[in-house]
Amino acid sequence: MSSLNGTSFNPVVSRRSIIAGIAGLGAAGVLAGCSNDEGASSAGSSSTGSATGAAFKIGGIGPTTGAAAIYGNAVKNGAQIAVDEINAAGGDIQFELNFQDDENDAERSVNAYNNLKDWGMQILMGTVTTTPCVAVSSETNADNMFQITPSGSSTDVIGGQPDADGNISTPRKENVFQMCFTDPNQGAASAQYISEQALGTKIAIIYNNSDTYSTGIYNSFKAEAEADGLEIVSETTFTDDSATDFSVQLNDAKNAGADLVFLPIYYTPISLILTQANQMGYAPKWFGVDGMDGLLTVEGFDTALAEGCMLLTPFVATAEDEATKDFVAKFEEIADETPNQFAADAYDCVYALKDALEQAGVAADADYSDICDALVEVFTSGDFSFTGLTTAGEAATWSETGEISKQPMGMVIQDGVYMPLDA
Repeated sequence: MSSLNGTSFNPVVSRRSIIAGIAGLGAAGVLAGCSNDEGASSAGSSSTGSATGAAFKIGGIGPTTGAAAIYGNAVKNGAQIAVDEINAAGGDIQFELNFQDDENDAERSVNAYNNLKDWGMQILMGTVTTTPCVAVSSETNADNMFQITPSGSSTDVIGGQPDADGNISTPRKENVFQMCFTDPNQGAASAQYISEQALGTKIAIIYNNSDTYSTGIYNSFKAEAEADGLEIVSETTFTDDSATDFSVQLNDAKNAGADLVFLPIYYTPISLILTQANQMGYAPKWFGVDGMDGLLTVEGFDTALAEGCMLLTPFVATAEDEATKDFVAKFEEIADETPNQFAADAYDCVYALKDALEQAGVAADADYSDICDALVEVFTSGDFSFTGLTTAGEAATWSETGEISKQPMGMVIQDGVYMPLDA
């Protein structure tokens, strides 16, 4: 299949092909309340759904409060829907989920991990954001706890990846896998997409040089853009401490004649950039990556300014296949909002774990380290694949590096919703 990990990349995926033929994802779920079980923090949510008998204990970590809460709550709710569906089906694999808030802070995330270990966690689904995920993946690696992250996209999360000079500074963490695309793959695929679709002739880049996520995507985008013959006319940066005034960056892009601005950053600064660009009369094309998802939910932001914004994503909530419509309906019922790709990736994480545990034949009362060894063997085997909400109807696979190989889709914001670019 065409994938981000391959040499070829087909950026256009028909709406009709998205998640075609997925079955067995039925049965509604209900979110549970707070848990005070066995030393777990009361900030976490723990639920067995309709589980009968022994259940695998899955821990989750992410920001459910603070500036990045949209990501953490999406992951929490998406994972819970999957857990409740699986438990309601009454099969041999049952789950209990305990999700802890880390406020997008590495130290709090490590504390949450330790709380979950005290609770009896056997598998970690998380963490949600990159910097905490890098910190926690070092802990899980030392403990030999299996970890699959829905959205921690830095290569430092999984380790073993060479930098631009071919050096490997972080050894491979063999217990850690990703459901999301890695930062380099997002950057390279974005450059390919812009080039192949002829979306811009002069490219500006605005990125956060204090953020691992943003700089990783920037570096790979720049390298691929040069290889594809894209002309980068402006490269400007900001930090978390200066993410309020983007007049310098926007004026640099405007004066350089940029007709497309690439934004490998999160949705909050993007909302400010779009607002300030509008105020100065600058209207290029805007292209982002998964961090743009959430732009339409920013409080006080004029969503009309997001019209025409493009991004690459593995999931679109407006797809017409039954699996997506069923998931969206359940998510909207419990969260009163449309699910983003992070919710769908979390949902897929849980189902991928179910499939892998069934193939491994490991029991729910097994030691977490034994479970880890069994899952690693399955995920890296040549005969394991997974088709879900975020795999565009094709079977996704994992390499020994922990990276997933699956098909991305080009999306555009139209009339206030995300739509496939070929719609």
